[in-house]
Amino acid sequence: MSRLSIITQNRAQATVEELYKDVERRISASPSGLCPVDMASSFLKMCHAQSCGKCVPCRIGLGQLEKLLDDVLDGNATLDTVDLIEKTAESIYFSADCAIGYEAANMVLKGIRGFRDDFIEHIEHGRCKCALNQPVPCVAQCPAGVDIPGYISLVEAGRNADAVRLIRKDNPLPAVCGLICEHPCEVRCRRSMMDASINIRGLKRFAVEHAGDVPVPAPLPSTGKKVAVIGGGPGGISAAYYLALMGHAVTIFESKKKLGGMLRYGIPSYRLPREILDKEIAELMSVGITVKTETPVGENPSIIDLKKDFDAVYIAIGAQTDKKIGIEGEDAKGVVSAVEMLRGIGDDEMPDFKGKDIIVIGGGNVAMDVARSSIRLGAKRVRIVYRRRQVDMTAMREEVEGAIQEGCEVLELQSPLRIEKDKDGKAAALWVKPQIIGPYDRGRPKPCNSEKPEERLACDLVLVAIGQGIESRSFEKHGIPVKRGVIDALNWSGIKDIPGVFAGGDCVTGPATVIRAIAAGKVAAANIDEYLGFRHELNVDVQIPPIRLDDRCSCGRVNMKERNASERKKDFKLMECGMTEEEALQESRRCLRCDHFGYGIFKGGRVEKW
Repeated sequence: MSRLSIITQNRAQATVEELYKDVERRISASPSGLCPVDMASSFLKMCHAQSCGKCVPCRIGLGQLEKLLDDVLDGNATLDTVDLIEKTAESIYFSADCAIGYEAANMVLKGIRGFRDDFIEHIEHGRCKCALNQPVPCVAQCPAGVDIPGYISLVEAGRNADAVRLIRKDNPLPAVCGLICEHPCEVRCRRSMMDASINIRGLKRFAVEHAGDVPVPAPLPSTGKKVAVIGGGPGGISAAYYLALMGHAVTIFESKKKLGGMLRYGIPSYRLPREILDKEIAELMSVGITVKTETPVGENPSIIDLKKDFDAVYIAIGAQTDKKIGIEGEDAKGVVSAVEMLRGIGDDEMPDFKGKDIIVIGGGNVAMDVARSSIRLGAKRVRIVYRRRQVDMTAMREEVEGAIQEGCEVLELQSPLRIEKDKDGKAAALWVKPQIIGPYDRGRPKPCNSEKPEERLACDLVLVAIGQGIESRSFEKHGIPVKRGVIDALNWSGIKDIPGVFAGGDCVTGPATVIRAIAAGKVAAANIDEYLGFRHELNVDVQIPPIRLDDRCSCGRVNMKERNASERKKDFKLMECGMTEEEALQESRRCLRCDHFGYGIFKGGRVEKW
């Protein structure tokens, strides 16, 4: 017998590790609408199973909590039980020896304080408050409510034109979203319980690219009503398109030279080629929408003027102004707003960055866009300065990885202090204060000043990409309510006490995603139509293929490929490669058809019209 030996996992331990991974996948794929009390009970039991049993609060206390939660679910509890659960959890939280105990108790405390009404509903009525309203996870996660299982099944059947028609019913910009959507639908895809979520965005792009020309539907008969849409971004375009289909006369007022909003003036063409954007916008405008470009709504015309001339007005101005850092030297020559830079590129005004040493301040998608654009514009060196860690960046992971592949440097945990000017008033360097990561704040660890000395980063240009603002002052001046810089609209897009005026998208929520702006436009169109005295229904006559009754074995996800970094960084051509027919067929067959099978079946059938 040797004194020491190499520790290896036995079969039981290896199986447990595999089960942990399965649980992790199941939790990440949990659809919306689950009973929160039942979920809290299940999590608590899993935590209790991890207990070593050395301290009473964990060994005994968690067991008592389990019993109390089971009493609630079984209908054996009273309202006093809710208070007892909270007191017991607090006692365990403050007395357990280790994180296994006090973090388990903390989970119960979060639940009892976050969804107390659900506990009471179980006690008083013996039912779940959510009423087991289980939507299909991917559809529930899509802000626009696109029938995702439907169009994936159409792609599988080779009916790509029908797939595009089905998407357009709820999202008029499938070509755009096939390229740049942040695909929230994939987050809760139930396929991840088996292996990995389906590449939904990639299949959308495939459908568009292989559908040929798909004409838009003919508008319904004219209603005689006129609607003004202020802003020609994705939200304004979507609202205008759906209102025009309903038979209303729509006019878009756009302050820029061309329609598109941040699609054109915020997203570089290597992600969204202008010819694709222009083609899709032209198709939507063909339903009879009047467009007035270079016509900002402010003083002439004002919102008051439009109210007189139109039966309804929809404000969709987006968030297209820049935000200031608020540091010394920000007024130096060579300090450029990322929003301004991308706006110029959108109008084909390309800056000359050849040989320049550039610093980008920020960690979002806009910061990545300007950094990668700078590389393509000839910059010698591009550094991205961010005050948190790289893993805390709000930019999509693939965007950060792409920027690094193309030669950008990421300087994490560096907080900008001041911008140094040379004798001519030009930016010469950015001074930063190194940070240390600290306690969590609003879901992310907060950076704090470290004891390290300040650092000087010499540069030629500083690009500021720390967020976007909303130009709402002219609307506020004419009586539109503004709260904390955003227009104060109701969740159905109406504005309180101002009939006939609606607002939605980034100007209401703050900077968000393209698909959320599209969803806001869809909501606004439906409610404007109702305000005008109608209830038009938009539908599509596409028959969904029948489900397949075959075995579903684990299969890897088809990820989108990109052109080689050494090639793509030299131009603004589309960098992402689409799926092949073989890849699209394999990926579409991975869909579990949650619209038919299992817990997430469509309640009451498909939403074929709205």
